[in-house]
Amino acid sequence: MAQIDYFFATISPFTYLCGTRLEEVAAKHGANVVYKPMDIMSVFSRTGGTPPKDRHPARQAYRLDEMRRAGIKNEMALNLKPAHWPTNPAPSSYAIIAAQKAGGGDLGALVHSITRACWAEEKDIAEDEVVRAALSGAGFDPALVDSGMLAGAEEYAANTEEAVNRNVFGAPTFITDGQNFWGQDRINDLDLFLSGKL
Repeated sequence: MAQIDYFFATISPFTYLCGTRLEEVAAKHGANVVYKPMDIMSVFSRTGGTPPKDRHPARQAYRLDEMRRAGIKNEMALNLKPAHWPTNPAPSSYAIIAAQKAGGGDLGALVHSITRACWAEEKDIAEDEVVRAALSGAGFDPALVDSGMLAGAEEYAANTEEAVNRNVFGAPTFITDGQNFWGQDRINDLDLFLSGKL
């Protein structure tokens, strides 16, 4: 069975714009997805990237254009400048880590619910009640938001370190069989690769 290591950031608009397409591709190929939330700002600083707020105005403008176009193409609601962005991604990331360990729910739905809360629903994903609602909606125990904080923090840091060591420099990045695919617009390439066509 193929494994897809999915490096992502819960505050990334492009993680949100994946929707559930990654999970659909994984199901098509019988692949297992391992969810690895990471600290994207740390990854940027360690791999030559620049946080969006510090980019040249031309790059900031183009990023918004890309987001708008991707939202339209994927038929997804998207607020280009959400009220609660940037925010602290750690609590939502820890909850995803705890949910993956606990099992029993739909991790893809959880990631999408959290990112949608930020980018389409004007909610602050650093708030426990927002994360609890996402956990519950994806079939997980909402109490996971209160447990495993230390383990979550350790794994979040380890995911970030692993990302840098595996040449990840942005979110989302999908890694399978030694191949990196960066960006929500590379899911089709991932599909082709898993099909043996790329």
